[in-house]
Amino acid sequence: MRNIKLIISYDGTDFFGWQRQKEFRTVQQELEDVLLQLSCGKEIRCHASGRTDTGVHAVGQVVHFHCELKMTAEKLLRAINGLLPKDIVAKSAEDVPLEFDASRSAKRKLYRYVITDQPMPDVFMRRYSWFFPYGRLDVGKMNQAAPCLLGTHDFRCFETDWPNRKSSVRTITYLQVNRVEPYVWIDVEANGFLYNMVRAITGTLVNVGRGYWPVEQVKQILESMDRTQAGPTAPPEGLFLMRVTY
Repeated sequence: MRNIKLIISYDGTDFFGWQRQKEFRTVQQELEDVLLQLSCGKEIRCHASGRTDTGVHAVGQVVHFHCELKMTAEKLLRAINGLLPKDIVAKSAEDVPLEFDASRSAKRKLYRYVITDQPMPDVFMRRYSWFFPYGRLDVGKMNQAAPCLLGTHDFRCFETDWPNRKSSVRTITYLQVNRVEPYVWIDVEANGFLYNMVRAITGTLVNVGRGYWPVEQVKQILESMDRTQAGPTAPPEGLFLMRVTY
């Protein structure tokens, strides 16, 4: 028995997220259908580092699966890419120890949220950023508000339909807002994420950046542990899973 680790990228626009669902197209379903062909009809179940939601993209999603395929990892990578649809690409494949688990073995994940805050939309980025035409965001103030979120906290105020997990305590190790004209990038790295956590943090920081809220309000929101006090959930098209650290 082999344990194969894949790093894959996908355009999430036309997927109902990672996890296989009846009647809906998902990344897991497409990948498992390819492996079904390569294994001559033997079902192979894929496990990802985390379940991205409908419309969310990935640059460095990590997947593992157990199989008895005889081809080398290099040949397997070429075979998988030869059968995958154009909106998914396998970037690498390697044999890893059987105990490796794409989700349980992960130490940190880095997400990037992309915002376009120029007056006119970018026709080429409409599927990959949040078009925000309501004025130029103050990145300086957003960065002043962000440090209070670093470290270990109960982040239930940034979770949709809390509670979704046994615990809403997570540790954010990196949070930075950068302007890369004509875009604003919000990078968040943590040991785990709650449902819609990055998108809710984004909506909250955007309210600071547009001048709706003072910098100090983000700390008050975190301490309130109340989702209704935080900002809106940013749309999915601006969110990318960038990398997973093991």
